[in-house]
Amino acid sequence: MSATAAKTDAGLSPVVDGTVINDVVVEVATANGTGSQSANLILMRAIFYMGIPVSGKNLFPSNIQGLPTWFNIRANGEGWVARRPHPDFLIAMNPETAEADINALQPGAFLILRDSLKGFLKRDDLVVCECPFDKIVAGIVKGLLRKKVVNVLYVGVIAHLLGIDVEAIEKSIDWQFGTKKKAADLNKTAFRESLEWARENIPSQEKFQLQKSDANEGKIVIEGNEASAIGVVFGGATVLAWYPITPSSSVCEYAIDYFDKYRRDPATDKATYAVVQAEDELASMAMVVGAGWAGARALTATAGPGISLMSELAGLSYFAEIPTVIIDVQRMGPSTGLPTRTCQGDILKAYYLSHGDCKHVLLLPGSVEENYEFTMEALNLAEQLQTLVFVMSDLDLGMNYWVTDAFKPPTKSITRGKIVTAEDLENGVEFARYRDVDGDGVCHRTLPGTPHRDAAYFTRGTGHTDTATYSEKPEDWKNNMDRLVHKFETARSAVPAAKIETAEGGSEIGIIAYGSSDLAVREARHILARDHDLSTDYLRLRALPFGAEVDQFIRSHRVIYLVEQNRDAQVAGIIRAERPEFATKIKSVLHYDGMPIDAGVILARLLKDGSRENGSQ
Repeated sequence: MSATAAKTDAGLSPVVDGTVINDVVVEVATANGTGSQSANLILMRAIFYMGIPVSGKNLFPSNIQGLPTWFNIRANGEGWVARRPHPDFLIAMNPETAEADINALQPGAFLILRDSLKGFLKRDDLVVCECPFDKIVAGIVKGLLRKKVVNVLYVGVIAHLLGIDVEAIEKSIDWQFGTKKKAADLNKTAFRESLEWARENIPSQEKFQLQKSDANEGKIVIEGNEASAIGVVFGGATVLAWYPITPSSSVCEYAIDYFDKYRRDPATDKATYAVVQAEDELASMAMVVGAGWAGARALTATAGPGISLMSELAGLSYFAEIPTVIIDVQRMGPSTGLPTRTCQGDILKAYYLSHGDCKHVLLLPGSVEENYEFTMEALNLAEQLQTLVFVMSDLDLGMNYWVTDAFKPPTKSITRGKIVTAEDLENGVEFARYRDVDGDGVCHRTLPGTPHRDAAYFTRGTGHTDTATYSEKPEDWKNNMDRLVHKFETARSAVPAAKIETAEGGSEIGIIAYGSSDLAVREARHILARDHDLSTDYLRLRALPFGAEVDQFIRSHRVIYLVEQNRDAQVAGIIRAERPEFATKIKSVLHYDGMPIDAGVILARLLKDGSRENGSQ
């Protein structure tokens, strides 16, 4: 058998005797609150158990129940699991969206259709499988449980069509329901019934098939918010204050569970941490700043509207130089916006948050592994630099499911920064809270309660001298502000450096991206090189302020395409403001419809510009 490149949407799949192997997109269209999430996760995890890289993206409404929801599963043996907008298989379960969902399909797509919705089918260019799900479930369970159990029936149908391993499905059901053996057994029965029905009534198809692989050896499936929560615990956080807000709430919910399991005194079973659900985001930030001042490693998690409320306290953390961490799981704005859609729209606001002259350190995780690592790093940097540090996640990273290498225990020790102890003072160390004695802009601090007469100082959000006494003298104010700028410059070499990938022989075209855009950029670069003979170099920005490697990358390329998931080219604006000499080199590739970015967005822009340069229309 020979293998050739398949010309599908992404053009990435191996094809064996006309069958696309291990590259498929399945979309499930249901209603929020019907229990479909369990079936969707069973399906996604079963593919993972088969060893095939997979991602699961949940597109859900911001109300509690009743509105349409979609779950997009992309499996790809080469690891290309960024969003692909056109599904190969649609499972249509929701009458509210059935007509629109069906009409959006590409010709030749497979439609698994609940037979009660067949009136919505008005096309003859699809491969249609009408399924009597309501009749099948009636023979399995009675009463209200039918509404939930009916969802696992489409798992059986898609398992038949794609060749998903039965043992993998049943293992996934056991994982999903944990110790609830009755629920697991009921769902296994429903799965087997639907699988048997499908085998008897739906012809096998050979266009797409899933086959076992070993690509997931040593890997896990996890949401980014849970990864961040693990980073909270391993990073040594002792205080977490928060107010629930989509899409960040599960960071704190996961962290509470991990704290409760791993942060209790074994002798007394008492908690060695503090978690406070505040009355609002402003209060939660006040608690975190206060705890940071007191010497705790403290943080909060929120989203755009919460960041807005935290503005004044962000300035206090910056100016009084109090270690603070905010995990921002970005969503669509402005205003309430779209709470359950993804965006990178908080970058500019977080970078300059508060009034007056203010700049903050931003870490930009590009994977769930970096959600874990950067949360730990933010807690270290906040104390090392004595300032506010943001971890800029987003809904796509935070609330969706990703395959990743199993996390490694931290090898970097917890860094508390420049702390003057009572012993230091007793040995003659001179302490002045806001004096730069090391030349890096970062001062020394004492912790409240340090038992020495020279340890005390006033923490001020007003003008102050280097000894923390009140001052309105222009020279004191300017000296302090200049030192804070110097500290920010120190941060450039302290934050995670950008990652650079250079095409063989190099390229005059550079791409810069950050955060959850990474997989789509990688996929686009692969297609550009293979199908269009267009090589590109790639820099993934991992923090602001950016380091010297970013300057060098921009300087060494004729044109830079900066990919962002916001309307206003926010990072491009920051680079242009700080490096105006690069302004004309930067072309923005912007995506801001609330859906995760896909490779096609990047391909379209670069190929369009390439056509213009070659003189074609």
